[in-house]
Amino acid sequence: MNILLLGGGGREHALAWKLAQSPRLSTLYAAPGNPGIAQHANLVDLDATDHRAVLDFCTRHSIALVVIGPEAPLVDGLADNLRTMGVAVFGPDKKPAQLEGSKGFTKDLCQRANIPTAAYQRVTSKDGAIAALDDFTLPVVIKADGLAAGKGVIIAETREEALDALDTMFSGAFGKAGEEVVLEEFMTGEEASFFALTDGSAILPFGSAQDHKRVGDGDTGPNTGGMGAYSPARVLTPELEAQVIERIIKPTVETLAAEGMPYSGVLYAGLMLTEEGPKLIEYNARFGDPECQVLMMRFDGDLVELLLAVAEGRLAEQGPVTLADRTALTIVMAANGYPGTPEKGGVIGGIEVAEAQGARVFHAGTAEKDGAIVANGGRVLNVTASGANVGEAQAAAYAAVDAIDFPTGFCRRDIGWREVAREAQ
Repeated sequence: MNILLLGGGGREHALAWKLAQSPRLSTLYAAPGNPGIAQHANLVDLDATDHRAVLDFCTRHSIALVVIGPEAPLVDGLADNLRTMGVAVFGPDKKPAQLEGSKGFTKDLCQRANIPTAAYQRVTSKDGAIAALDDFTLPVVIKADGLAAGKGVIIAETREEALDALDTMFSGAFGKAGEEVVLEEFMTGEEASFFALTDGSAILPFGSAQDHKRVGDGDTGPNTGGMGAYSPARVLTPELEAQVIERIIKPTVETLAAEGMPYSGVLYAGLMLTEEGPKLIEYNARFGDPECQVLMMRFDGDLVELLLAVAEGRLAEQGPVTLADRTALTIVMAANGYPGTPEKGGVIGGIEVAEAQGARVFHAGTAEKDGAIVANGGRVLNVTASGANVGEAQAAAYAAVDAIDFPTGFCRRDIGWREVAREAQ
């Protein structure tokens, strides 16, 4: 069967790598892809915002399944249009994709379904937001309601920081994403991520991970799209995972279905493990980035069969997802200047050397120029390795990082530090 993969980042490289291993695959197409994805797929010049062009491509190339990697096409309703034309698609329709597209939508759903989450208020003006601040103790979390590439969240420690954050939001710094703002109670605890596949009724757990959002070692500096991750997140014990499924994932799926907008795809729940139990921070409507990379490293099954079962409403027929017991850890190598203005064009060497050591290097923001791989984005490479535990996986991943020649790039040197410290006890 022929498959079209939409996206061009590290998440999509990991998906392409795993999809290409399926005996069910005939031809994999990717748009726009990147030099790493090109190792597994035919790259095509296709704009995901042009729904008619995507549909025409699917017809001309007998596409049996479309896998939508990033969130923007989902929130834009591409999956709806594909399904209307009879094309199987992995990813939710526009309405349920609001779980990621609108923080306020998700908070309101949590309230209706009695899903544990932080107290919140939705505001649509700066004056209204300032008035609502009095209802929260400090620190307070201030979020742009819409899609902001993982950067629309500010934790304000003081009232002055909160006012500055509101100035930023309502001044248009995040575009349409900041036209509405959500104020949230600050939750304390350790963060973890949980993934589940659903076709709107059946639910299949797909593992856990822990991301590192801050740009600097020791979780310092501004938030990013993610500087590294590992899986599994052992802090999310089997008992806690059962609570997450019963109290968060299941009521989400059931409520959306009951309200006429069934969710089909992967649910990525960002969690805070509080003293009262797991609480939902927010949802993503797609595999995380870089969480997808570590999940694909651990996944032992046929990804084509699994995603097709979701798309065709046959998930209940699938057995449990098989994930290796070994830990996978990925390190983001970013271009200097990230998360501000990244330095593009830096030449990268040594990827083959790193992979010869047993690591897998997923391309995120790369391009090919004059036969060389160069940086073409903020997050450039995802250097991924596995081991018996986090410490072993971390050592293997950093050995691979050190084999790569990327003088205009940088990375954190402490990915997995919490679990490494626990393993040493």
